Amino acid sequence: MLREVVTKYGRVKGLPAADPRITSFKGIPFAKPPVGERRWTAPEFCDPWEGTLEAYAFKAISVQDRPGLGTDIYCREWHVDSEVEISEDCLYLNVWTPAKKTDEKLPVLVWYFGGGLQWGYPSEMEFDGERLARRGIIVVTVNYRLNVFGFLSHPEITKENPDKPTNFGYLDQQLATRWVKENIEAFGGDPENITIAGQSAGGGSVMAQLTNPVNQGLFQRAIVMSGVIGSPYLEAGFPNPPSLADAEKYGEEYFALLGVKNLEEARKLSQDVILSKYNEFVRNHGRLFGTRDDKFIFGDAAHQAHIGKIIDVPIMAGNTEDEFLNAIKADNEAELGVKASELFGEAAVKFLEFPEAHEQLNGRFATVSGIELSVKAIFEQRKKQGSKNNFYYYRFNPDIPGEDNPGTFHSCDLWFFFETLAKCSRPYVGRHYDLARQMANYWANYIKCGNPNGNDADGTAMTEWIPYTEDKCIEMEFTGNGPVSKKEEHHEYKKFLKEQIKRQKTE
Repeated sequence: MLREVVTKYGRVKGLPAADPRITSFKGIPFAKPPVGERRWTAPEFCDPWEGTLEAYAFKAISVQDRPGLGTDIYCREWHVDSEVEISEDCLYLNVWTPAKKTDEKLPVLVWYFGGGLQWGYPSEMEFDGERLARRGIIVVTVNYRLNVFGFLSHPEITKENPDKPTNFGYLDQQLATRWVKENIEAFGGDPENITIAGQSAGGGSVMAQLTNPVNQGLFQRAIVMSGVIGSPYLEAGFPNPPSLADAEKYGEEYFALLGVKNLEEARKLSQDVILSKYNEFVRNHGRLFGTRDDKFIFGDAAHQAHIGKIIDVPIMAGNTEDEFLNAIKADNEAELGVKASELFGEAAVKFLEFPEAHEQLNGRFATVSGIELSVKAIFEQRKKQGSKNNFYYYRFNPDIPGEDNPGTFHSCDLWFFFETLAKCSRPYVGRHYDLARQMANYWANYIKCGNPNGNDADGTAMTEWIPYTEDKCIEMEFTGNGPVSKKEEHHEYKKFLKEQIKRQKTE
């Protein structure tokens, strides 16, 4: 087993995972610590080290609100450690490898965690890479800066480095992926067979990386889980990235709240003060996300994809059944008609002809999954733009057990894709474990070669996952009784709504 490897920056020693056929390396630096004068600057590769780095434990998580102190579903689900170390010195990554030799050329997964670009960390227990690594892939989870530390803009910051003035969290992800490409051979990996993946804001991060032309050749395929946030009803998801000028004004207002005169003074404040003042700032301002600086981000990622400004690689994407549903708020049919006219103009007549438009759920009309429709719309556009790659759509829709009857809540699929159900406190039973095993199989197969299909553990062929196209509209639905391949339901209705999304994103 590769318990000790030599990277371009120094020697690293790992430990056997719970399965001794896997070696885990935790807490490898990929960038210089973004502290002091490097706060709010683009990341730079780490300095070489002497001796052997003992990569035995996760490093500190990015500065954020302390996890594990609330009673919400995520604190119950996996944010259970309220004593986890938090630090600006956080730019580290973790590797799980099954390789015995350095020349095995194993496929590589690079994972970006979610959390709204405000919270989250790679040491969350559902992200244990061991089970996927057992399938013959190398799993890398990377950390990146969040919230005000990762996404602040300010005129002084721009003047200091006009080529990389903001979006530091995205730049961290990019640099970490470049580090992987340059060093993964030491772990038995193939630098020409990298898949980037993420969920929620991590999925949005994948979209950001896909729509940055500098990344051409950095990775060979992508997985976007619950990360294409959109709606045919023009409801807000993640906000469109503001211009750099507008974001700089927010930065000036934030500095005024800090009570500092300049960037130098702001960099001398403690990380706790920076965070606490940010939490005060967001009470009257929006949270900080990506900024359209025309250096890293060139616009809304979904819009960029729709107009063809996206790196052409295979994409797997989907959503859970119950997350972030979109609907039209109307008290009655008359108001529904008015709202439909506002949304669709002359096409409202056609919309109102669909029976689905008049169905009500929780007092709202025409409930749909905007993520599902947005993903499918992008897939259809990519094919119209001439892409020869395959695009795979999934819906996660099993029963999730528990006294809270949570439904398929946002992020619950993570336990399944990483096959880490045994760490969850929910009373999962055999068929859930069967589903998780198969989902992890599909994932690993896709990471290996871009095709998720293959055999299950007992050698029998798994349900065929057919690429999604506009003419076939075949979905993969992960149900409580296993994977089901099926034709899109409510096809004409969804076709109408997908066309509305395409219109929004191309005008």
